[in-house]
Amino acid sequence: MEFLRKREKGSTKSLAERLGVSRKTVQCYLSGTSTKPNKRLQEALVQETESEWQPQVRARVRQRATTSGGLVIKFRASLGFTANGSSDDARVRDLSIAVSPSHAALILAAQEEGATDTDLHEAVAEAIADAYFRQGGGGRAGLKVKFTDVEWLNIEF
Repeated sequence: MEFLRKREKGSTKSLAERLGVSRKTVQCYLSGTSTKPNKRLQEALVQETESEWQPQVRARVRQRATTSGGLVIKFRASLGFTANGSSDDARVRDLSIAVSPSHAALILAAQEEGATDTDLHEAVAEAIADAYFRQGGGGRAGLKVKFTDVEWLNIEF
C-alpha cells in the first residue's frame, strides 16, 4: 500500500480510486488499523504493484547489463570461421559466453528500437564473435564469423 501511495505522489484519494476502494480504507491500511485485505483488494494490490514494480526492476537490470555486467548468451548453433583445418571451423556448438557491456548495450538498444530478428541475430553474432574468437582483437580483429542454424538461444542478465 505504501509503495503505491508513493507512486501516486502521496495522494490517498487517487490511490483509493486506483484500487476501487474508499479513501478511508486506504488510510486504515496505511495506519495499520487494517492489515488483512479482502480478496478483491488483495488482487488489486498485487496487480497494481506488479505493474509499477516490474518495469523498475527491468530497467535497473538492463542498466547494469549495459554499464558493468554485460550479458551471458547461451546457445546451440553452428559457429565458426573458415580456417583450413582449424578447430575454429564452423560446427555445432553448445556454448555459454559472457559478452561485454558495450555489446549488451547494442543488443538491448536494438531490441528496444524494434529491430527485426535478423538485425538482432547479427548483433548477437557479433557479440559472440568478439567474446569467443577475437578475444581482445589480436590477429583476428577482422575475422568474419559464421553464426547459423540456431537451435536455441537464451540471453541472461
